[in-house]
Amino acid sequence: MGQILAGGLSALGQFTIGALVDAREPTELFGATHAASFDAVDAHSVDVVVDFSSPEGVVASARWCAANGKGLVIGTTGLTDEQRTEVEETATHVGVVIAANFSVGAVLSEKFAAIAAPYFDRVEIIELHHDKKVDAPSGTSIAAAKGIAAARTSAGLPEMTDPTLRHTVSGARGADTIGGIKIHSVRLPGLVAHQEILFGGPGEGLTIRHDSFDRLSFVQGVALAANAIDSTPRLIDGIESLI
Repeated sequence: MGQILAGGLSALGQFTIGALVDAREPTELFGATHAASFDAVDAHSVDVVVDFSSPEGVVASARWCAANGKGLVIGTTGLTDEQRTEVEETATHVGVVIAANFSVGAVLSEKFAAIAAPYFDRVEIIELHHDKKVDAPSGTSIAAAKGIAAARTSAGLPEMTDPTLRHTVSGARGADTIGGIKIHSVRLPGLVAHQEILFGGPGEGLTIRHDSFDRLSFVQGVALAANAIDSTPRLIDGIESLI
């Protein structure tokens, strides 16, 4: 992901990649220097840090950005409550954008789903990702479920209940999330990032599907986030407000 973002952001002509932080030297540097850790990064050459690594890596980035007054863009999912709290604390010192998905199309699909939510009786989400993704369900599907649940609550609709009474195999109906919305996670080689939001009502259904066929689909959203923040303390949760 770091290689894709470095190449994609460089190609936009808006950014200069100052350093790539990785324990091992990346295949391509895109004009940047390689740093095995933040200890080797010249803070004077950096305006914004982009982190798509791991929850532990996000904490290291957050601490460095807070100490050096640099903006932070986070695309890593699966953070614990404690790690999320540290990110929020960082946002009291510098600008932070954290999002489950930086694909503009994915964010728009969530907005469309929130619009549709009050008009259908039930909804379930199927998220499909590559088999190297270590967390499930995806942060994108959780964000979509929260948006749908909020829209239903605003419309005065009750929490959905699952009509299934017998489970021949435990877990066959997916994971229970906010508002009774089920999420089904698929992990297969050959996939990148895909999501279907399926609505059902009397005599009709609506499917909102988004596909990221290449990780380049996240570059535009990261560029929006990197341009939106600086050292001014604030937290932007998701890129919806930037579109």
